[in-house]
Amino acid sequence: VRHWTGDTPLFEAHGAEATIRSTMERRAPLPGGGYLVIDDTEAMTVIDVNTGRFVGKRDQEETILRNNLEAAKEVAYQMKLRGIGGIIIVDFIDMEREKNRDKVYHALVDAMASDKARTRISRISDLGLIEISRERVREDLLRSLSEPCHYCEGRGYTKSPTTVAYEIFREIRKIGESGESQRIVIGAHPSVAGLLQDEERQGLEMLERECSAKIIITPDSQLHLEQYDLVAL
Repeated sequence: VRHWTGDTPLFEAHGAEATIRSTMERRAPLPGGGYLVIDDTEAMTVIDVNTGRFVGKRDQEETILRNNLEAAKEVAYQMKLRGIGGIIIVDFIDMEREKNRDKVYHALVDAMASDKARTRISRISDLGLIEISRERVREDLLRSLSEPCHYCEGRGYTKSPTTVAYEIFREIRKIGESGESQRIVIGAHPSVAGLLQDEERQGLEMLERECSAKIIITPDSQLHLEQYDLVAL
């Protein structure tokens, strides 16, 4: 152990900070311009190989092979770096030649040779898929450094403002069927409220005529994008 006396923070000087940040990203770049997309699910981890700007001018199969060989090394590195365990499915770019599929398979086996975790690697399929079973030797780095998004509850997406606006339309119709309301007040996220007041204004006016009630839209930045309050007066 040596005392670090440099002016630059230790993690920054040796690139550790950037590497840690990279483990939180879905994308992992490849040297030739391609990239991996890494998605973690409850059942497995899926790694998709993409060429990006890695395109060949002559032999497309050779270009794909080079991209896949780079990807094989990066897949092995990312699994060890991120502590990915369990079932991993790698979707390489399809290759027509059997010998090229063998090259990619052996490149991945060689790259995983130094891995201390017990690993089983299947042969690459005709569709370019490889299944890897890797022992969990520690907690996945992504899980230890993060928690599910409180906004989307870990889904990775939210409903669009248009979808929420149409849900509100359907709720207004339910209330309007009673014929007892004179005013309907809607509190919604500003992006939804703006949509209702602008692009969907004609639809609101039609509902006002159908329900014989005045519809009032109130933007509320405290509301989740998918939440809305609807009060009939």
